Amino acid sequence: MPDRSSEGDTPKSPWLNPAAGFGVTFKAMFKKRLTEQYPEQEKTTAPRFHGRHQLNRHPDGLEKCIGCELCAWACPADAIYVEGADNTEEERYSPGERYGRVYQINYARCILCGLCIEACPTRALTMTNEFELADSSRANLIYTKEQLLAGLEEGMVDSPHSIFPGTDEQDYYRGLVTEAAPGTVRQVALSKGEAPQEAAADFGPGEPASKKVIGG
Repeated sequence: MPDRSSEGDTPKSPWLNPAAGFGVTFKAMFKKRLTEQYPEQEKTTAPRFHGRHQLNRHPDGLEKCIGCELCAWACPADAIYVEGADNTEEERYSPGERYGRVYQINYARCILCGLCIEACPTRALTMTNEFELADSSRANLIYTKEQLLAGLEEGMVDSPHSIFPGTDEQDYYRGLVTEAAPGTVRQVALSKGEAPQEAAADFGPGEPASKKVIGG
């Protein structure tokens, strides 16, 4: 039966539809390919791409996270778990009263929406451009605090250690502390009843930032 596009139209040739389909195919054959050769060629992301999270440090090495759990409350996918704890003068991880003792993000649940970033009052949590998070095990998709915590940079000393002398947490949030105080040492707590060790903050030139704190 001849094809009619609408009532009253003249009959169309049965060869027009296949010809139109092949026309689309031949037209696309000569266009530039849009296939991305990943992972052979690395993917370049936008500057503000929402990738893996990072827990940031203050310029002296103390952690910005205060264990408030606001990021966990803001998460719509229930992907963040935080346990806060109190700082002590013998074991201080952040300038304030509390710090994040346990921090976990489940990337099997995380939708990378960034609502946790907006909820953080101290800018402790930000997102990086790293997007290669796939794994063969669900357990490996639960990132811990050690995996999320930013590495040490020049002038930093790994926590725990004392705050910069003569300052308080407000000075840290205002950006008045720019590096660790001279002679700052990391307190390495041992088992109960033993005195804490001190890790030296004096490091040689050209030494990588991750090696600048020498444990006992």
